[in-house]
Amino acid sequence: MYAVIKTGGKQYRVAANDVIEVERLSAEPGDIVEITDVLLVGGEGQPVIGAPLVPGAKVAAEVVAQDRGEKIIIFKKRRRKHYQRKNGHRQLLTRLKITEILTEGAKGSKAEASA
Repeated sequence: MYAVIKTGGKQYRVAANDVIEVERLSAEPGDIVEITDVLLVGGEGQPVIGAPLVPGAKVAAEVVAQDRGEKIIIFKKRRRKHYQRKNGHRQLLTRLKITEILTEGAKGSKAEASA
């Protein structure tokens, strides 16, 4: 089973036990986060496509780490005009391990254990 989720303005195709890097989420390593912006769920017969979201679908993920991405150098130059600008950027990232894909409002196994 797989799902297409949206977080941080980007879309990701995920399945159980996948590890993805998304833009920074406010959670500590070891926390369980639920992503409710599920655009598509597939894998068992016909895929269910949301309009825009699949009702009742959630993706449970565990926060593995809070990281920073590679450094990107932004260099602007206009030749023969004595204009140069150099800037850098490192994106703040969260590494997630997808634990399970839940459909139709089902509760996750770890969510039930902690409740």
